[in-house]
Amino acid sequence: MPRRVVRVLHADGEALRSGIATVQAELGVSPDFPPDVLEAAEKAAQQPRLPELDRTDIPFLTLDPEGARDLDQALHLERDGDGYVVHYAIADVAAFVSPGDPVDLEAHRRGETLYGADSKVPLHPPVLSEGAASLLPDQVRPALLWTIKVDATGEGTDVDVRRALVRSRAQLDYAGVQAQLEAGTADPVFALLKEVGELRQRREAARGGVSLPLPEQDIVVDGSRWTLEFRQMSPVEEWNAQLSLLTGMAGASLMVYARVGLLRTLPPPDPRDVQRLHRTAKALHIDWPAEQLYPDFIRSLDPALPNHAAMVLACTRLLRGSGYVGFDGEVPAQPEHSALASEYAHVTAPLRRLADRYAGEVCVALCAGEEVPEWVLARLRELPDTMQEAARRANAYEKALLNLVEATVLQPYVGSAFDGVIVAVEEKDATQGDVVVAEPAVEARVTGAAALPLGTDVSVRLVEADPGRRTVRFELA
Repeated sequence: MPRRVVRVLHADGEALRSGIATVQAELGVSPDFPPDVLEAAEKAAQQPRLPELDRTDIPFLTLDPEGARDLDQALHLERDGDGYVVHYAIADVAAFVSPGDPVDLEAHRRGETLYGADSKVPLHPPVLSEGAASLLPDQVRPALLWTIKVDATGEGTDVDVRRALVRSRAQLDYAGVQAQLEAGTADPVFALLKEVGELRQRREAARGGVSLPLPEQDIVVDGSRWTLEFRQMSPVEEWNAQLSLLTGMAGASLMVYARVGLLRTLPPPDPRDVQRLHRTAKALHIDWPAEQLYPDFIRSLDPALPNHAAMVLACTRLLRGSGYVGFDGEVPAQPEHSALASEYAHVTAPLRRLADRYAGEVCVALCAGEEVPEWVLARLRELPDTMQEAARRANAYEKALLNLVEATVLQPYVGSAFDGVIVAVEEKDATQGDVVVAEPAVEARVTGAAALPLGTDVSVRLVEADPGRRTVRFELA
């Protein structure tokens, strides 16, 4: 789907940046690092531990959002008979960060990079995350080189990961590559990415995995102009995501076989939640045959339709409860990520997520036939709690900044009417729920004098937009 940018309303950037500083203070986060962490990072950037294996012959490319500097992944694909070989280079953070050093300790305090608007609270100092450790173009970098063989059906058949020197030939972005693909001018590697990505998508469906087609709400910053938009992933972005999933599943298979590692998990959905969704589908006049499994039902939805958009949002209930589990000696009782219908590990974003550095180290050791480093084993049990707290903080940060921008953009329009769709209704009070307004791209609370019509196009009146409290509220007109 083309990127749909909404530029109806905008707000002054300076006022919003002041609000962002307030949010950061409330949550106790800062993009700045202590002096000892910066000093250690500067020294590490000059003295990385480089591997002997040189694979700078592989013509890697990076594919990320436009303007990104913390480049975790570089890709290359080639044919292998009727199958494929996927080379996936992942930034080697452990080449720069040592257990217990100031950068490592600070990373454990942060857990993951926080993103929102034009602000970023990085996991590692930028001299590493956007410099020496990032897979920037035309730079020789240490990496964890994953080599995964994929057969003609899209199934991974063999995996190896080892340390190597790599070099990216170019930094590309999703929108640019998508346009090149549509014009027939893209690098041939993206034709292979399309083939492998689509094969993996079909395998996901066959496994019973599911990806919700939920548009993301983005804040777009252009100088002093801030706007809101809903963004659907482009096909090339979805295919690239399948490479990350393939790698995460390969890493998980290594760790489960060896009975040591760190998995990303999601429990199976509660049958009561599935039954509740059946009732929601009936209320929205969407046919859901009793024999149709919920992953197949979700794949049948078209979020461009108002009632389907409400249904997609309701289905997020089934994806709650994700977390991590560390293990050494016994495989966890529930090792799967139910949305993927597979075991899975986070291994592809170590510049932005602490857990990936640890899982990557386990996989390197297993492929080399070596013992997993003691510093990794010592942290496996506590890492799930560290990452859970980091995820809570990241969600709070993103939500606070979205609420701030929405309230600031809408403040001059209190009393105005907007077109929207009721996407959620409270079970205990049907006069309250959520509305999605298309222009600007806002999802907010809405109240009515009577029960709200779920999944229906409505006219709503803006009754509150308070940047100080970061609240927006509509009433049914």
